[in-house]
Amino acid sequence: MSGQIVLAVDGGNSKTDLALVDSEGVLLSLVRGPQSSPHHLGLDGCLDVLASLLDEAVTDAGLRVNGEVADVAELLLAGVDFPAEEQQLEDAVRARPWARRITVRNDTFAILRAGTERGWGVAVVCGAGINCVGVAPDGRHARFPSLGAITGDWGGGYDVGLEAVSAAARSEDGRGPKTSLELKVPAHFGLATPTELAEAIHVGRIGQRRVIELARLVLAEAESDAVARAIVDRLVSEVVAMARVALTRLALENEPVEVLLGGGLLQTAADGLLQTITTSLAQTGPEITVRSTRSPAIVGAALLGLDALNARHEAHERLRHELGGAVERLGRRFDDG
Repeated sequence: MSGQIVLAVDGGNSKTDLALVDSEGVLLSLVRGPQSSPHHLGLDGCLDVLASLLDEAVTDAGLRVNGEVADVAELLLAGVDFPAEEQQLEDAVRARPWARRITVRNDTFAILRAGTERGWGVAVVCGAGINCVGVAPDGRHARFPSLGAITGDWGGGYDVGLEAVSAAARSEDGRGPKTSLELKVPAHFGLATPTELAEAIHVGRIGQRRVIELARLVLAEAESDAVARAIVDRLVSEVVAMARVALTRLALENEPVEVLLGGGLLQTAADGLLQTITTSLAQTGPEITVRSTRSPAIVGAALLGLDALNARHEAHERLRHELGGAVERLGRRFDDG
């Protein structure tokens, strides 16, 4: 093990991955826990989640800590949307013996770094919500507040799922067109009708945030159902709009630029969805390439740490292989229960 260690965090609205790696790209430990977004948990709640995961990671790695755990910490978090929020969290972390150098950024930067070795381009993330970041070759940024409806946002698992619930209800009572979602949406929760589902959500038997679970169902139904397809078309238009604005703000329309897609809805997007986004963005510029990210977001956070240590290219590739594989195994373990 090298003497230098990177602490990397990908903290989302549904889960948090925390990894310790060394400057040669060797994975020391990877742990997963609940969401850590300070927007939902507050600053103290966010720090409590990260502290617990870091303790677990240090134990798993067999590290003996005397002082700071790491040389560099890259904390990439959902819910850190303004510079003041980044600074507030960074100041709070500096008071803890976590790392000598600490950087706090929005999690979209992890998606971008996970997807490319260039260090610039545009990344759109669709997890629970939707967000986008653009980075120019000269380091300029284009970002969005991404606070939901109050900043004009629609997209991500929550919005797609809620739209499916609404479409199912309107199909049942006749206000909207008939759709397979009328049966598939309540059946996901073990219920027979949209009305039963509405009552269950209304009285609190089913948490409304669980509509996020319906997003993949909508993507699947879109292949044969016009209403589900319309929801997906709206999602595509939002992804394209964010990417287009980021590209034009940074004057990258005519550059050979990559648009990276990440998050639970887009990272495993079907070829048809990618092609639709590609075709739509072709109207913005002739050399725009659209693809899903090469690696999970936690890999992007760790790569940013290696960048800060001026690590060798071989370390980057080793990290992608070791940490990417570990995330895949960890995901299977969580899925299995």
